[in-house]
Formats: sequence, C-alpha cells, structure tokens
Amino acid sequence: MDTQTADAVEWLLASDEPAVRQLTRRHLLGDATDDDRADVPAGPAVSALLSGQEKDGGFGEGPYRKWTGAHWRLVALAELEAPADDARVAAMAEHVLEWISADLLARHRVVDGLPRVHASIHGNALGACTRLGLADDPRTHRLAEALVSWQWPDGGWNCSIKARGHRSSFHESHRAAWGLNEYARATGHEAAASAADRTAELFLEHRVFRRSGDGDPIHPRWMKLVHPSYWHYDVLSGLTVLAALGRVTDTRAEDALDHLEEQRGPDGRWQPQARWWRPATSRASADVVDRGRPGRPSPWLTLTALRVLKTAGR
Repeated sequence: MDTQTADAVEWLLASDEPAVRQLTRRHLLGDATDDDRADVPAGPAVSALLSGQEKDGGFGEGPYRKWTGAHWRLVALAELEAPADDARVAAMAEHVLEWISADLLARHRVVDGLPRVHASIHGNALGACTRLGLADDPRTHRLAEALVSWQWPDGGWNCSIKARGHRSSFHESHRAAWGLNEYARATGHEAAASAADRTAELFLEHRVFRRSGDGDPIHPRWMKLVHPSYWHYDVLSGLTVLAALGRVTDTRAEDALDHLEEQRGPDGRWQPQARWWRPATSRASADVVDRGRPGRPSPWLTLTALRVLKTAGR
C-alpha cells in the first residue's frame, strides 16, 4: 500500500462513523473481524436512517418519498452493510418488498415492443432486500425475474415512453444491474447473473462514459464525482457496478479508472464535485444523513473510490 493510500485508510479508520471503520477494515484491509459491527446500528448514519420509523417498518407518506422514504433509507442501510438481524432493518426490508410487489411489478408500459420501467427502483429494492436477508423470499424471486424480462436488447433498461428504442438509459440500468448481481451472488440465479453481465458489457462498450462516435463524454455531469449518486449514472457509479461484477479490470475501463485517480487529492482523499442530496435545512425533501459537501474530503466517496481501485488492481 502506497503512502497516500495508507494515509487515507488511517483517516477512514479514525472516523466517528462505525460503518465507515467496519467497511474500511473489511474491504480495504481484508480484515474479516467484526470489531465495529455491534456499534454500527448506534452510529450517526444508521441511527439517522432508522429515526422516525413507524410500526409497519416505514416512515409514512409512502415508501419512495425522496429521500427520506423507506426505499432510499433501505438502500443506504444495505450499502452500509447494516445488520440484517436488526429488527428495525428487517421490518424496513419487509415494508419495501411488500410495497414494490403489490404496487410496482404489475405497473409498466410497453411501447414499440419495449418495456418502459423505472428499473432503478426495482433494482435498488432487489439488491437491498437481498443483502438484508430476503433473497429466498418468493417476492424477491419474482422481482428478479421481472427485471430480467424487462431488459432491453442492448443490455439496459429505460423508463422513457419517448425513447426510440435504440439505446437504454444508463441511469436506470446501473442500479438494476447492481440488484441483479446481488441476487445472483446470493442465489446462483443464472439469468440474473447473465442480465447483469450484459449491462456491464453495455457500459464497457462505451468505455464507461464515452460516446460511440467521437469518444467524447456522453454528458459532462458524468465526469463529476458524486456520492451518493442515487439513480444518477456517472463515472464512479459505473465503475462501482463493474467492480461488483468483476469486470472493472477490463481494459475498456482504464480511461474511467484514470479519471478517478486524477481526481484524488494530495492527501489521498476525494472530495465531492457536486451533490444530489439535500441537507435537512432544505425546503425540498432532504436526506437524513449528511453525505458531504463539495470542497471537503468525503469518507464515503474516498472509501468507495478506494474499493473500486483495489478491485481494479490499482
């Protein structure tokens, strides 16, 4: 480990957030011990995500409410690897799975022979519920099967009824691929694994962020490092999915990996270059966790970037 990385890891291990410390030990240092696991539910992030939970496992006003509904909180808990045996986490997972099974699976349109679905919602729910102990639930299986059946020929998904069918949406596709990969790893579901790999191939065909024709970035916003990205696609979210699928060592990911390394500060850390989340003081629906602001090193972004680079052998 080079000095820059060692300094960043030391900074992460000094975090007051036990989830950050635990994820750093597990994924950057290969330490299988659970030194901070017992403290994760009481840590600042998980405590905030569980605050205000009602008896049904939700938070009122519908599971999807941005960004404070059960859906988004559950995704964050899964990414923090919150304990699935925590009764509050389990209740939230059940709440989200029941909601998406009852309300969303049957609700999609087909235009010109192609399904138009918010696959990022389904993919998020699939991945989170899988991680949090519901992989064997029949509803989870139906969710995975539905996502596979809705995949477009190019390997992605799209919700827009105006799309002409030539290209799916990277925004919808990266979270769908994450969810299918989580499910495939937990259950051995071959069709889910194949569908996720087709999405990886779609991203790699574009070298993660480039146009097919002139090779320029597909969108300038994709080049900015943001955490969390929610459903928004960018260089880091694309690389994160490729790393999870074991495809980030493909030579077609090298430009994106170079870009990620170039954004690193001299202290070995990364700073957000934009943000999608809104603080609690916002008049709009706000996230319940402080995700970090541009101009300040972010432990969440730094941890994510280092995990990608480690998987890539960098």
